[in-house]
Amino acid sequence: MFNMLGAIAQFEREVMLERQREGVAKAKAEGKYKGRAPTARAKAPEVRRLRRPTEIGKRLKISRASVYRVLGMS
Repeated sequence: MFNMLGAIAQFEREVMLERQREGVAKAKAEGKYKGRAPTARAKAPEVRRLRRPTEIGKRLKISRASVYRVLGMS
């Protein structure tokens, strides 16, 4: 019984993801889907000017990981 429910759930998930991919492709074709604007890269000059990553993140409202990415300190 559990195997059958799992198989149905997996099938439903695959169908849902397929519909989602089709919807995104259609929106991109219509020019409506552009994705999220990169906020950390837009603030890169200011990130490089400031000193401590934690402080930079709080002040610019970006994550510390984004600060390190901009600074090239992975």
